[in-house]
Amino acid sequence: MKFPENFLWGGATAANQLEGGYNEGGRGPNLADVLPGGKVRMKLLSQSGFDFEMDTEKYTYPNHEAIDFYHRYKEDIALFAEMGFKVFRMSIAWSRIFPKGDELEPNEEGLAFYDRVFDELHKHGIEPLVTIAHYETPLHLIKEYGGWKNRKLVDFFERYVTVLFNRYKDKVKYWLTFNEINGATHFPLFGLGFSATSDETRLQESFQGLHHQFVASAIAVKLAHQIIPGSQIGCMLIYAPTYSYDANPENVMYALADGRMFNFYCGDVHVRGEYPTFANRFFKENDIVIEMQEGDLETIKEGTVDFISFSYYMSRTEKKNKTPEEIGEGNLIGGVKNPFLKASDWGWEIDPTGLRVALNELYDRYQKPLMVVENGLGAYDKVEEDGSINDDYRIEYLRDHIKAMGEAIEDGVDLIGYTSWGCIDLVSASSGEYSKRYGFIYVDKHDDGSGTLERSRKKSFYWYKDVISSNGENL
Repeated sequence: MKFPENFLWGGATAANQLEGGYNEGGRGPNLADVLPGGKVRMKLLSQSGFDFEMDTEKYTYPNHEAIDFYHRYKEDIALFAEMGFKVFRMSIAWSRIFPKGDELEPNEEGLAFYDRVFDELHKHGIEPLVTIAHYETPLHLIKEYGGWKNRKLVDFFERYVTVLFNRYKDKVKYWLTFNEINGATHFPLFGLGFSATSDETRLQESFQGLHHQFVASAIAVKLAHQIIPGSQIGCMLIYAPTYSYDANPENVMYALADGRMFNFYCGDVHVRGEYPTFANRFFKENDIVIEMQEGDLETIKEGTVDFISFSYYMSRTEKKNKTPEEIGEGNLIGGVKNPFLKASDWGWEIDPTGLRVALNELYDRYQKPLMVVENGLGAYDKVEEDGSINDDYRIEYLRDHIKAMGEAIEDGVDLIGYTSWGCIDLVSASSGEYSKRYGFIYVDKHDDGSGTLERSRKKSFYWYKDVISSNGENL
């Protein structure tokens, strides 16, 4: 197996999970700031009526400090460079640029911070890959406007991206619009910045919010091409190949229909510039009516993406009539337990072959360059007495998934990059925990708030460095 000569090896993060400095530099509060740490976070994500208020007596809020990249970015970028990163996926905190989200003028301190980060990356020869919206809707836009249910956010987003593209046109070539956009129908709180009014209204509200994001994304693509000639701007999906539990045709059809809505609905709009016809039946059966303005469909058609990026953590196995006992406990996006797969410490099923399936399915459907921009193993790490961290389980996980990518390239897939998720330990988005570690770099910070924030290299750090220097040959 050979990876392309200019393959983009690197790592991925999000501002709300590593930056900290939540009340510094003129930054305003955003969604992540009011999400408590610990297992209670998942309960809030999946229910209606979250009030977006903080209760510091009852909960902790680890995203406020995260791992303090805001003050330590030079140290962290030097470690990324030591590993040989070609690309670093990061996000910009919208509320650091527009503290409330609806201002007319941006916050200069916030803009200057990212200038310094991009300059530091370029000093080390690392290309930034920037996610414009990564679960960081400004809190004012949520409380005052109701998040992406409100059409006005399209205009606020357009102002935001126009500022970004003009400011960083000489520093950032690769952009992504909305992180894991298709996950919004499962957890609108994250991607769409609202808590569903009720379980009955969740789908209607979510698909309306997604339409607003489709329009906003298309506007961003058009603006990027105008303002930054030669730029590449992509979409970002959460992808989970959907298997039928068995050969029963009813289960096969159920898995096909369910997987199609999850995996391809958003991709079809982003890449083909059209709503897929298979969604019509789903909308009809669920009483979903999307309100559109004149010209929306033309805008979406004119603003198709240049490449497709996606996260891959697990596959999904489905059957038509499943019992509660059959549902996979840790799988965020549902499905039944797959008897052929092992699971992580958090119950996420591990399926390297599923990544090869995903790459083939996406490339066969769209014929666009692909990037795997999230993939990794959340696990408990033990620091030995001598300070070493022997995370062979992480190496095994990543080795198997990188092998699957190599097989997909041999299959004919145009894969241009790979950024392992949480290349440095950070706050888990799903559980708000430090103990769910993904990184090659250990950060001394713990769920109870203790820790020095000191960085140290895990065994996987040196392994990934060798993978990059050999362009994927030494695994």
